[in-house]
Amino acid sequence: MWETIIVNPFTNVLLLIYKLIGGNFGIAIILFTILIRVITHPLMASQIKSSTKMTQFQQSKQWQDIQKKYKGDKEKLAQEQMNLYKELGISPFASCLPSLIQIPLIFGLYQSIMRALAASPAQLLILTRVVYSFLPISNLVPLNSQFLWMNLGQPERVYLFGFGVPLLAVIVALTTYVQSKVTMPASTNPGDQGAMMNKMMALYMPLLLGYFALTFASGLSIYFITGNLIGIAQYALLGKVNWRAVIPGYKPETTVLARNK
Repeated sequence: MWETIIVNPFTNVLLLIYKLIGGNFGIAIILFTILIRVITHPLMASQIKSSTKMTQFQQSKQWQDIQKKYKGDKEKLAQEQMNLYKELGISPFASCLPSLIQIPLIFGLYQSIMRALAASPAQLLILTRVVYSFLPISNLVPLNSQFLWMNLGQPERVYLFGFGVPLLAVIVALTTYVQSKVTMPASTNPGDQGAMMNKMMALYMPLLLGYFALTFASGLSIYFITGNLIGIAQYALLGKVNWRAVIPGYKPETTVLARNK
């Protein structure tokens, strides 16, 4: 089922884009990433809506009053916070959903890239069995795996003075961190479970994706970087980016800015 629903369609879409643009697999991955972002836009829109609701919640007089009332009782504060979430129809974990959904897409894309490149006779045999009939496989393989300075089927390294520097892995980790921080809803409550989950995601996702970029095919890094930049741009165009959150030690203001609902 995984092959039928994820890997095989991904492989065929990549090959179709590769054919249409004249044989540049790096550009094919970038265009494929844009396509995935368009398809998953409703999830992104839901995340933006959830982040906006969360920011309004943190600034609302109702929440500020609850914080003052239960300042010395963290357990009761958390309980009242969850009750207020339920009353206002807010999901504290909704902003994490796109990041979690991205994980199976990452593995599916990695398998698709490696399958499309078909580096061995056995892989080529598998590829010929899964390519859809409308694609002329004999005219496509072997694919051109070179893009800029990298081989898209191998982990990327830039060699300086005899040392291999994983430039793309650094860029992947950095752009993932920036995207996580600028799109994270502000929280004034250290015990907020949603805020804690967001902070964990902002810490672990850059490390996880950076590790993937370090060890897996560089084609996957192209997908990460493109996706991160598009995600930041989506928020920026809607005026939802919190650039100050990137500054180390940044803390959201606790001033009451919104009316009580």
